[in-house]
Order: sequence, then structure tokens, then C-alpha cells
Amino acid sequence: MARRSTSTPLPDDFEEHILDIDVGDEIKSSFLEYAYSVIYSRALPDARDGLKPVQRRILYTMDDMGLRPDRGHVKSARVVGEVMGKLHPHGDTAIYDALVRMAQPFSLRLPMVDGHGNFGSPDDPPAAMRYTECRMSPAALSMTQSLDEDTVDFKPNYDGRESEPSVLPSAIPNLLVNGATGIAVGMATNIAPHNLVEVVQALKHLISHPKSTVDDLMRFIPGPDLPTGGKIVGLDGIRDAYETGRGTFRMRATARIENVTARKKGIVVTELPYGVGTERIIERIKVLVQSKKLVGISDVKDLTDRANGLQLVIEVKNGIVPEVLLEQLYKQTPLEDSFGINAVALVDGQPRTLGLKEMLEVFLGHRFDVVRRRSTHRRDKAAARLHLVDGMLVAILDIDEVIQLIRSSDNTAMAKERLMSVFDLTELQTEYILDMPLRRLTKFSKIELEKEKSELEAQIEALEAILADDKLLRKVVSDELTDVARAHGTPRRTVLLASGGTTVTASSASALEVPDDPCLAFLSSTGLLARSSDVTSPGHGGDRAAHDVVVSAVRTTVRGEVGLLTSRGRVVRLQVLDFPELPSSANDPTLAGGLPLTEIVDLEKGELPLALTRLSEDGPGLALGTRDGVVKRVNPEVLTRDEWEVISLKDGDHVVGAVELVTGSETLCFVTSDAQLLHFSADNVRAQGRTGGGVAGIRLADRATAIWFGALETEDAVVVTSSGSSTALPGTDNGSVKVTPFSEYPAKGRATGGVRCHRFLKGEDALTFAWAGRGPARGAASNGSPVPLPKADGRRDGSGVPVAQPLAACASAVSLHLQVNSVVEESPS
Repeated sequence: MARRSTSTPLPDDFEEHILDIDVGDEIKSSFLEYAYSVIYSRALPDARDGLKPVQRRILYTMDDMGLRPDRGHVKSARVVGEVMGKLHPHGDTAIYDALVRMAQPFSLRLPMVDGHGNFGSPDDPPAAMRYTECRMSPAALSMTQSLDEDTVDFKPNYDGRESEPSVLPSAIPNLLVNGATGIAVGMATNIAPHNLVEVVQALKHLISHPKSTVDDLMRFIPGPDLPTGGKIVGLDGIRDAYETGRGTFRMRATARIENVTARKKGIVVTELPYGVGTERIIERIKVLVQSKKLVGISDVKDLTDRANGLQLVIEVKNGIVPEVLLEQLYKQTPLEDSFGINAVALVDGQPRTLGLKEMLEVFLGHRFDVVRRRSTHRRDKAAARLHLVDGMLVAILDIDEVIQLIRSSDNTAMAKERLMSVFDLTELQTEYILDMPLRRLTKFSKIELEKEKSELEAQIEALEAILADDKLLRKVVSDELTDVARAHGTPRRTVLLASGGTTVTASSASALEVPDDPCLAFLSSTGLLARSSDVTSPGHGGDRAAHDVVVSAVRTTVRGEVGLLTSRGRVVRLQVLDFPELPSSANDPTLAGGLPLTEIVDLEKGELPLALTRLSEDGPGLALGTRDGVVKRVNPEVLTRDEWEVISLKDGDHVVGAVELVTGSETLCFVTSDAQLLHFSADNVRAQGRTGGGVAGIRLADRATAIWFGALETEDAVVVTSSGSSTALPGTDNGSVKVTPFSEYPAKGRATGGVRCHRFLKGEDALTFAWAGRGPARGAASNGSPVPLPKADGRRDGSGVPVAQPLAACASAVSLHLQVNSVVEESPS
């Protein structure tokens, strides 16, 4: 069934007009209009009153509604509706969000709205506007004062039916006192709050000394004064911001250490950095404790209430130094945060980045203009009233004649003309006399009028003096600023620290229980990290490294840093302080209490940890060997990043061994899957930068790969190899293990094929494990359990002996001076 068209037919004389528009030009024009709207009508504050359009409209509407501090609160929804209907057609959510922020004492240093109800917290949103109530705060009256005295220009609203002020008179330097934040198109602003009394002192000094420098002004405004208090550490960034309009400073929470119970100490946080809530702190501490990056905390409690204010209690475990734990909290949690100042505001309708002096000068210029316009308005109003009073005095002096003249007139127009001609009155004076009630015609009226006349003449004289004398105008502005500071000023809340003193973390890691003493950092075959302060007894250290075998160990300090070498050729920076300390008992020869490195290092799929290394810019550097038989010596280099690559690998290749060289003359050794062993001196390998790809290390047969690489001293060294089937699933073939003195294998030149090191039994076709190092050796399975090794066999190409479990790792059991994939430097002491 066909659908009947309901469209109206076009007239015969209709002409179609199609305008071709370039899409690029249209997009450019539309985007510029949108950017202009966001910059000038939404996101950036005016430098004169420090308000965005929505904030200005809220205060103007509340003033127009009479919601003054001495009146009752009204529903926030009512204010939002008035603002949206008359002035701000951008949605109720945007208006209410701005109103809420103006009522939050933790957001503004001097709130402009007196809120009643749930206006939120740094962690929680406010209640809906139908549940909250509001009115103007006392400070808001200073923003709108003299608004009806022609002090500012008005402009039409969005539909032309209403008018709104383009700026408020603003007796308060709001841009600096309350700060501002906003994101426009291609620019943003972020200004920190300041103390009203300090800003007023700086303004008064600038009025008296217009050529003051930033240093002069910083005597009065040393830095921001944040609503939440706390501390500001370091003033260099603040000075940069005051000079150029851009700078960064660090905010720190205020905390004290006290006894939370009879036997336990705690850290009590009473002030947080600006914009940080307790829930954010608690969540961050929980993550750090669970990942073992932060130790020594037994519990965190938020005891904040209306009576006591902010009370965040962090309970400290017994034996932990609370002061040092607090330093770690500053370092790793938002208890210390940064604030970036980007002082962008509208000046003469244009966005500008302002320094401290420029912001003060713009505000003073605005106040001079406001006082000048107000004085002109008051003078003109007083002059108009004086004109009427003069006419009244003339009428009262000859009141009988005036009455007789009015009674004898036929109408009001005749009476008006006769009064003007007889008494030489103006039209305004005559109309006022005719409208005057009879009760004014008493003997007291003359006295009152003469008194009023003298007062008006004095007022006009004073106002004309202000308008004629620039110094007097400046004095009026200065005195009014003093009155504002007395009415609304409060003591400084934020403590300014030129440097953190003893509370600043001087190093990148701090000890919790011990000083920065020497220690050993361990990596086990199962990927556990640990540290031990027992560095004076190599034999004892060797026993400790038995099982789970330590495959890498480096000498460092508790506050030091080490690098983790991985099979992808990466070095990942690690903090030794994050490693748990091993028990001091000699009866515990394992790393069972170690930290799994996967909790602090993100390894890629298939990436394996190989060794630990010192982060040093001196020494012989590193040596690496890859699956494809490439060897590389890396020049010592430490970057500032958390991780970096030390070799450029080809597709499919990966590092099978890495070691930190001590002398640069160690023996480098490869073992391949087809049971070939090659060793040569490290002197034969030229060192390269970290981006180099290395050189040929061992010549591989078809389908053969290098399975182990390391460096060792040949004295007392042994070679451990394990053979099996290349087709067996990992962990299912126990294989055959052989231990051979390293001296049985002759040295060959670099990039040669080496010599046979293991003979395969029936069913075996590949080496599944290999290791070389100082003997005797200890073996371990993949789960860390011990695997007994056979006695040393003098045949370099002999076959192996079956073992109970597949061999997964080996390490020297005598000393920690030289081990697989790691070399421990002799103690500096």
C-alpha cells in the first residue's frame, strides 16, 4: 500500500538557493566560535573580580533575591533555577557544581556561599540541590557592594530580556584569595589560594609604592595559603610563579607522632594537601602495603569528625622508627603532592598569563575605577537632592505666599508656571514643592532642611575632592581594603618551609629500621628478592644461599639501588629497601622469606629475570650472551629512567645470561643445546654502548642454540650439564646430570664452535640445563627444592648420571664472591 505524501507543494515561482561552503572553512569558523565561547564565557576568570561567568551570575542572582547573611537559607534548587532561567542557560548541573564549590571551605580560602546541608567532602560528592540550602556569605556582600551605584557596566543576558553585570565591584582581591581552576580550549588556568590579610598588605604597599618589585611584594605574600592548611616545601617554584605566572611547588600534610596505645606509636595526620582526601590516602597505603613496597604499618583509621576535625591515624608496628616511616609516606603517597600554578585570566577581554604584580595591578585598577564611578554617582545624587532642598527652603521661607499662589491658580499647570516665575524655581523644584505633604510645613522642617543642606554640601565637597585628587582616591581604596581585611581576614593556615629540614627525604629511599649500612641483595632461582646485613662471613653467606639457591647477589647498601637484568635485555631499577631482610639465624639457609619480584617488577610474557647488578658509572661494565650466540660487553652507564635496554636484540633472540664484570679479564663461557662449550677471555670483546647489538660469541650448528652464558674465574670452577629429550615436556624428563672440572675444557677463540662437553645417552638429543662456576655447586629444582649433584667426573665429553628431579638452577655453595649471572664486588670497607 503506497504512503500518501503529506508535504506541502512548492509554489511555481519558488527559486531554490543553495550556498556552497568549504567544509574546512566551516569547521575552522565553528571551532573558533566554540573556543571563543569556552574561553570567554565559561572557563577563565576575569582578573578583576576573579570570577568565572557562572560564579558571577550566582552571586548577582543571590544578591538580587535578597539572600543576605541576615536572612534565612533557601533551597539551592531555587537559586539554580533563577540563574539558569535568567542568565546561564548551560544546564543546572554546571550551575550547582559551581555553587557547591563556592560553599566548600576546603575548596575556597574565603567561601562566598553559606551552605546548609551536605555540600560534600574532598572524597564524597554533595547531596542533590533539592536537599541543600544556601545564602550569601558575609564575604559575598563585599563582592556585590555598590552594585547599584553605577560602579560597573551591565550587558544583556543571552536572550536580551535581562541584564547582568560584566564584572562585580569586588572589594575583595578574589583572584588571589580564592584562586581559580579551569580548562579552556588550548589553555588552562590554575591559581593557588592566598591569605586575604597578606594580599591586602601587598596591595596597600603597591598603592604607596607603584614601582615595587616581586621581591618587595613577597615580603607581604611569601606564598599561597591553602584552605586545608598543611605545609609547602620549597619556595623556588613559588617565586617562579610570581615572576612569570608559571611555577610548581610541593604540598605536604601536617602530621605528628604520638602514642595511640600504651605500647604502640602512631602517625596522626591533621591536615592534608590541597585537593587530597583521606580515602585517597588510605587506598594508596593499602596498595603499597599489599605489594610490600611499604612496611611497618599495622592499621590505618580515619577518625575524622565535626568535633575534632581531620584525624587520620596510621598505626606503626613495634620496632619501626615512626619518623622514617613518615618520610616514606611522604615519598610514596599523596601525603605529599605538587601544585602547578598557571595564572591565566582575562584582562581587557583577552587571556593573559599574569605574575603576582600584574594580578595586583589589575585588581587595583579595577578598584580605582569602581571608587571613581561610585563617587561620581554619589556626587550627582547628592547634587540632585541639594537642588530639591534649595527649592524647599525657598518655599518654606515664603510659605504663605506659596499657598496663596497655589490656591489662586486654576489648575496645576498654572500653579507650576506661577511658582517658577515668582520664586525663580526650576521645574524639578516646582514639582517637588507641589507634591510636598502638608506635614512638612512645620517650624522643624526648615531646621531639618538647613541641616540636610549643609551635610549634602559637605558630602559633595568630599566626593569632588576624591575625584580631583588621585592621592586621595588611592587613600580611599587603601582604607577600604583595610576594612575588608579586618572584617574577613583570618590567620595563615599553611606553613611555608624554604626547605624541608630534617623531614625532607634526602635520598630516593630511606631505611625504616636500620641506617644505610652495607648489605647483600639476593635473587633466587624461583624469583625471590631479599637482603642480608651479614656481609662479613662469606662462608656463612654461602650456606645461606644453599636452597632456594641464590643465582645472583650484589654488595650494596640498605638505601641503595640495584638493577635487574632480564632476558629481554632490560635493566630495571630496584630499591634495596623494598627487599625483606633475611633472618639472622644461621639455621635458615633459604630465601623462604623473600619477596617475589613479580610484585614490584612488571615482566612481559616470556621475560625471565637473570641477575642483579650494581648501578654504577664506573668499572668494566656488563657482559651478556644471547640465544643466537651473540656476546656483548656494555659500557657502564646509568640512566635516570626506571628501566632501559642494554642490548639491541634481533627478532626471536633473547638474553640467556648476564653478568657484571669485576676486572674485565674474566673468562666468558657459552654452553649450547648440542653440548658444545666455548670459553674465551673478556679482553677479546670490545665494549659497546647500550644501543649496540654485540658481536659473534660462539658459532652454532644448525638448529642449535646457546642455553647458558656467564663469566667466571677458572680456579676451582666446575661445569654442570643436564641432558634429556628435546621433545619432552618441561619438568617431565629428569635427565642425566654431569659435573666436570672446568680445567678439562681448553680455551678456543671467540666465534668458534668450542668443544664437546656432554655425551648423550640413548633417548637424549639435547642439553636441557648448563651452568659453570666456582665449586662445589648446589642444585635446585624449579620449585627451589634441593637436587643432589653427582661427584665431579674428569671426562669432559662423558655422559651424565640420572637424578631424582629435573635440574633447574645451580649456584656456588662456598662463597658469594663469584656466582652464575652475578659478581659481588669486594666490600668498600
